[in-house]
Amino acid sequence: MDQTPVHEQHNADLLRLMPQAARRVVEVGCSSGALAREYKKLNPTCGYHGIEIVRDYARLARRYCDSVLELDIENLDHQAVRDLEADCWVFGDSLEHLRDPWTLLRRIRAVISPDGHVVACIPNAQHWSVQARLACGEFRYEDKGLLDRTHLRWFTRITILEMFHETGFRVALMQARVFNEPQREKLMPVIEMMARTLGTNGAQAQADASAFQYVLRAVPV
Repeated sequence: MDQTPVHEQHNADLLRLMPQAARRVVEVGCSSGALAREYKKLNPTCGYHGIEIVRDYARLARRYCDSVLELDIENLDHQAVRDLEADCWVFGDSLEHLRDPWTLLRRIRAVISPDGHVVACIPNAQHWSVQARLACGEFRYEDKGLLDRTHLRWFTRITILEMFHETGFRVALMQARVFNEPQREKLMPVIEMMARTLGTNGAQAQADASAFQYVLRAVPV
């Protein structure tokens, strides 16, 4: 299967949610290592370790990570996850690529320290553009973006919160990434009306439709 194209830009919003004093970070889907590059500037003594399934991407990430494992994270058993000994796990647009992210999060919850963190960026399937495409019957996979053909799972704000709750975490902070999209405002009245028709909160539906992605920090409970 083709993979999401590699790039050298880091997610600044995700970086801000990473704990500044993590001892050992594991980033799942570390791509080019751009996030590792920026985090090591803030916390140079941290052990930063990547996991990447694409060989060429793993080679790039080794420029900035202390080590990179070239493998499918879902093939690791409970003991292998424990052996990684991370107190910060990072999923930058990678949970949606997993076959069973719930099982992996449960394995992490079983071994993470009480003061550990999981930080993630997750695309929003409730985005106004996805709703519009569904309304027109034009839901087509693309090479990147919300309809990336390598996405296996789809999440909204509500189901993101549910996933972390069900796997033993509490989402301590969650922020929407909203970008300049001029066409969005044309759809907002329709989305608000549809929500009210269904008996739900129209204002919340508009806010949830505006988010392109969510970044979050979760802690074990």
